[in-house]
Amino acid sequence: MTDERTPTVQDVADWWSTAVSRVEPNLIELRGRPVQELIGSMSFVGVIWLLLRGQPPTPAQERLLEAALVSSVDHGPHAPSIAVARIAATCGIGLNNAIASAVNTLGDVHGGAGEQCMRMLAEVTARAEAGEAIDRAASSVVAEWRARSRYLPGYGHRFHTVDPRRVPLLHRVEEAVADGTVAGTYLRAATAVEQLLATGRARPIPINVDGCTAVIYGELGFAPPLARGLFVLSRSVGILAHAWEETGQGRRNKGPIPPSITPTYLKDA
Repeated sequence: MTDERTPTVQDVADWWSTAVSRVEPNLIELRGRPVQELIGSMSFVGVIWLLLRGQPPTPAQERLLEAALVSSVDHGPHAPSIAVARIAATCGIGLNNAIASAVNTLGDVHGGAGEQCMRMLAEVTARAEAGEAIDRAASSVVAEWRARSRYLPGYGHRFHTVDPRRVPLLHRVEEAVADGTVAGTYLRAATAVEQLLATGRARPIPINVDGCTAVIYGELGFAPPLARGLFVLSRSVGILAHAWEETGQGRRNKGPIPPSITPTYLKDA
């Protein structure tokens, strides 16, 4: 039997209940804080933390989150999301649609490695906290992940032998561990996996930006799905910049390859 009672105004208000913001005539609050007090006193990164976590970050937490967000803003037209943004911008659909087109390419393969790596490192961390040696925990978890996929999220890079973002990001995590901002559990797990992947190899497989940001988001206490959400937020900056640059170059209907190159035709078997 269904409730056929006529909804009241309170029912509708409760349907849209939220703790994120309060907006009424002449009043805007973000997590209970008047927006006019935040303007000029809290950074954009600080507001991101506030809206997601409910409380402002400490200065050290804010710096670490900012480092992760800055590291992922752009990776040039090699990245499908950037290429799609530039192609879409020449089709007359406007910046908002070009950005949306690009963001919609950020899936499990392109854009999802940070979340996947964070889940993997969480498994290593959980086993270590249960008493298993960290190197053994890393070995077991990596073996399980490799049994499901040939790709290990957060390690290696198709373009860089060593991701140039690795050292500065991990250095900031190490500093945060030293000053007590974070515990270092994700960092230890990530290091154990990296050492495992270097064992017996002529060419190591170092951690990449997805792995480094997974460490940061994990250390800061974000849930794994937010690793992808924060990556999308960060990459949107580069997407906007590339889409805007493309609109100023005057090209129309830019294809994925120059017109002088004809795609290889595959005859039916």
